[in-house]
Amino acid sequence: MFGIYVHIPFCEKKCIYCDFYSIERTEHIASFVDTLCNEITLRAKQSDSYPSATSVFFGGGTPSLLSPEQLERIITTIRNHYAIDQDAEWTMECNPGTISHESLSGYRNLGINRLSFGVQSFNESELAFLHRIHSPKQAEEAIALARSAGFNNVNLDVMFALPEQTMESWKHTLEKVIALAPEHISAYSLIFEEGTPLFTMLQRGTVHEANEENDAEMYEYAINRFAKAGYTQYEVSNFAQNGRECLHNCTYWCGDDYLAFGPSAHGLTDGTRYWNYRSLTRYTELLTNNELPAANSEKLSLDERMFERAFLELRAKGIRIHEFQTDFGINILQALGKELELWESEGLTMQSNGHFCITSLSRISFGSGDGTTLR
Repeated sequence: MFGIYVHIPFCEKKCIYCDFYSIERTEHIASFVDTLCNEITLRAKQSDSYPSATSVFFGGGTPSLLSPEQLERIITTIRNHYAIDQDAEWTMECNPGTISHESLSGYRNLGINRLSFGVQSFNESELAFLHRIHSPKQAEEAIALARSAGFNNVNLDVMFALPEQTMESWKHTLEKVIALAPEHISAYSLIFEEGTPLFTMLQRGTVHEANEENDAEMYEYAINRFAKAGYTQYEVSNFAQNGRECLHNCTYWCGDDYLAFGPSAHGLTDGTRYWNYRSLTRYTELLTNNELPAANSEKLSLDERMFERAFLELRAKGIRIHEFQTDFGINILQALGKELELWESEGLTMQSNGHFCITSLSRISFGSGDGTTLR
C-alpha cells in the first residue's frame, strides 16, 4: 500500500484536547490552497518512482471548511502529479457543524468516497466541555446528509475516559452511534497532551483524569458492544463492518510508505521520515520561494524500522512473520527475540496463525491508555 496525506490546518474553534497543528484564521484558506498545490507539485519533482496511491486522506484541522471548488484544485493537482489507483480510498475528515448537503454532494462528485466525522460524544455537556462546535442533533443530521449525498462508507470518532463521564453516558453515546449504522467506528481514550488547554487544566487541578479502572471498563464495554453489533476490531481503537477497514490507516500500521503535504504533516518514503514546519507562516515563506517546507528528516536505521514495524503491527492484526522476514531479510525471532520472549512471558503477546499478536490483556492496556505497555 502507498498513501497520501493532506493536512488542512484550519478550524472554526480549537478543541481543548487537540494537539494537531491548526489555527482559527479561516480567511487564509484560499491562499493556503495555492501554497499547498505548489508543495504537491514540488514534491513530485523529487522522484518519478512513487507507487500508485491506494489511499488519499484529508485530515486536519477541519478539511470540511474547504469549498468543493478549493478541494477540486487540490485533487486535480494530486492527480496531475501522482498515480492513483482506480479504486483508491479517498477520505475527508468532517466536523458535523461545518457541512451541508451541497458541500457533501460536491465532495462526492470530486471522488471523495469515505467520510470521517468527529462526533466524539452524544452528550451535550461533554461536547461543550471539549469545545466542539456541533450538537448531538447536528451529528445525527450530518450522517443523514452524508447518506443523501451518496456516501456508503462513513466513520464516526468517539471518545471515552472524559472527565466526569459516566458509564451511563458512554453507553448512551455508543447506542446512538450503533443506531446510525456507520461502516466504521474509531473509539479513543482521551489523552491529556502537553501544550493543550486540557493539559493546563489538569495541571491547575480544574479537571482530573479518569482512573485506569474506569478507562479500561469503558473500553472493554465498547469492544463487546461493537462486536455484538457486527463490527470487527482490527486495531486497538478501530472497528469496522466486513470489508470496511480504513485502507489509509492500515498503510501506517503495516509500515508502508506515504507522502504528506501541509504544515506539520509527517511522511515516510524509502525508510526516511520527514516532517513539515508546524507553522503556516514558515510553510508559506518557503513555498513562496519554491522550497519544500520540510523542517527536518531522519533516515531510520534497520533496527528502528524493524521495531517500529513490529510495534505498529501489534496494534492491528499482529506482526506478519513471513512478511517481516521477506521485507527485512531476518527472522523476527532473531531481530526481536528478547522483546517477544519478555512480552510473551508477561502474557502480553502470543503467536497465532503466522502472526505475533497482542493478547486481550494487552489490548485493553493499549486501547485504554497511551499504548506504552510494550515499549
